[in-house]
Amino acid sequence: METGLTHWGDIFVVIVYFCFVLGVGLWSLCRPNRGTTSGYFLAGRDMVWWPIGASLFASNIGSEHFIGLAGTGAASGIGMIAYEWMLMPLVILLSWIFLPVYISAGVYTLPEYLQRRFGGQRLRVYLSVLTLVLYIVTKIAVCIYAGALFIQLSLGWDMYLSIVLLLAITAVYTVLGGLAAVIYTDTLQTAIMMIGSSILCGIGFVKIGGLEGLQERYMTAVPSVRVNNTTCGYPRQDAFHIFRSLTNSDLPWIGTILQSSIGCVWYWCADQVIVQRALAARNLTHAKGGAILAGYLKILPLFFMIYPGMISRVLYADEVACVDAETCDRVCGNPGGCSNIAYPKLVLGLMPVGLRGLMMAVMMSAIMSSLTSIFNSSSTIFTMDLWRRFRSSASERELLLVGRVFIVFLCGVSIAWIPLVKSSAGGQLFVYIQAIQSYLGTAIGALFFTAIIWKRMNEKGAFFGILAGHTCGVIRMILDFVYPGPECGVADTRPAIVANMHYSYFGTLVIIVSVSVIVVVSLLTEPLPKERLDGMTWWTKVSGSRPKDTTLELTEINLEEKDGKCHTMNTTTSVDSQTIKSSDVGLPAPEDRPEKTGGGLCKRWVDLIMGRADEHAVNVNVQTQLAEDPKWQKVVNINAVIGMCVMMFMYGYFG
Repeated sequence: METGLTHWGDIFVVIVYFCFVLGVGLWSLCRPNRGTTSGYFLAGRDMVWWPIGASLFASNIGSEHFIGLAGTGAASGIGMIAYEWMLMPLVILLSWIFLPVYISAGVYTLPEYLQRRFGGQRLRVYLSVLTLVLYIVTKIAVCIYAGALFIQLSLGWDMYLSIVLLLAITAVYTVLGGLAAVIYTDTLQTAIMMIGSSILCGIGFVKIGGLEGLQERYMTAVPSVRVNNTTCGYPRQDAFHIFRSLTNSDLPWIGTILQSSIGCVWYWCADQVIVQRALAARNLTHAKGGAILAGYLKILPLFFMIYPGMISRVLYADEVACVDAETCDRVCGNPGGCSNIAYPKLVLGLMPVGLRGLMMAVMMSAIMSSLTSIFNSSSTIFTMDLWRRFRSSASERELLLVGRVFIVFLCGVSIAWIPLVKSSAGGQLFVYIQAIQSYLGTAIGALFFTAIIWKRMNEKGAFFGILAGHTCGVIRMILDFVYPGPECGVADTRPAIVANMHYSYFGTLVIIVSVSVIVVVSLLTEPLPKERLDGMTWWTKVSGSRPKDTTLELTEINLEEKDGKCHTMNTTTSVDSQTIKSSDVGLPAPEDRPEKTGGGLCKRWVDLIMGRADEHAVNVNVQTQLAEDPKWQKVVNINAVIGMCVMMFMYGYFG
């Protein structure tokens, strides 16, 4: 494949992009409270609706979408868009049902919510570890691989050199700036993605004669080298439909609807990456507005990713749609198929000088927005849910340092997983993502939904329910790796549970198993005391109420320099957990704090890296976060209804 970005115009555009992103990232470092856990992990709980919505969209739309979703479009048509358009009801469920309970519980992380809801530690530890594993196998490794693939194809660099470059650039403002830096840079990158993708889509449609030309030419886009006497290499006859056959299609419509809706409750309502952005909102109305904005933006992937992938197949069928193993290995280094190169191939083949650089910036935006979001959320979970358990006396400054260091560890583990990602799902990256999430993520969604709506659920039911669901999911995931799908034209000799049960059906089965075990075990064991439920479910949430015996103990560290060395002073306090302080609740009043000695070189370097707490931070009361102005409440409610109508129209028109 021809490599791009050799012209000075393309290089100039990429340099300008990096200057803008780093400028926004460095500007966000000037925000107060970057040196507190609330400021670093929740952006001080002071974000308004439009950066929240842009960050929700950018956090989800990563390089795996541009590479994977376009590749799936090239291979099998528009069917996978069902997972994108189902976002609207899911973010409404998040903002109207889940988020008020999370705010009422006053939590940083979702494993922390489980501990406060049920008591004990094992659920919190189990879910924390599992979430980090899921981030590695379905998010970080996939995003790094997809981004490195694009850079490799664009610049001709070695894949692992590309990965190192990606991680180095991404780590700078993520490690230093926390969630605020991530959200503000996500907002800029969303705008860049929209502009660049619109231009590419327009040029592509002009090239092939519009939508009618695509519908006609896609169905005849067949590679010249294929297996004789088979349909290998031919497009699916239902490529332009979402609702497909229940028995002999790649996306049976019932399974697709179930998996993209109730199966994705985990991703949109109980995943740290998404919920953390909603928790950073100034109040519930801003969170709802941001969620609805993200829902509208998710209509666009059909036009910005799937259609360009299908156009790429029309123009470059021999490379993008290859089915012969030797040909595919020569084209993209993956004998399983080369549909993942559809988007970069279109960029390099169609875009003129300057616009190639813009599309490189678009891909870098997608890569960096996803990685920064995942890194920040992963470090939040590890620091607040795991490290504090083993280091209960850890100071606030220690927690901030541990969160930053953990990001580096994640990078190494994710790189080690990349070879498995590369060889999975016959070269269709997005199929791999959805399959793994259906095996491991669906049980988490069932757990959280049941915990919020059913007061009788207890800790034993929750633990054994999610354990049963994940046991089923892990067994199926192992079988998928042991028995990969056969090449086109080869008889399928896999076990029936792998060959005949689509992953979307299996995800629904995992939900049924999980909920059944939760209900049975909970009913057979003792219920939780009523005071434990105060503020923890939809039915018991009240304005600012949480269990009365719960207090948050926090430690602040003050750095001093004496005799040329750094020294620390710890101040610990416990506060009523009804009030959440934006500087991580419960620090002494400014006038009661020991005066900081200023100016030492050691202290200045630590403040630069770790940030400084704002001594004039205000209290953010739970009642304030849950309060909604009647006028704006009506506005977001009307927009939610409109959004649902738009979603149903799109399903009906393209179904």
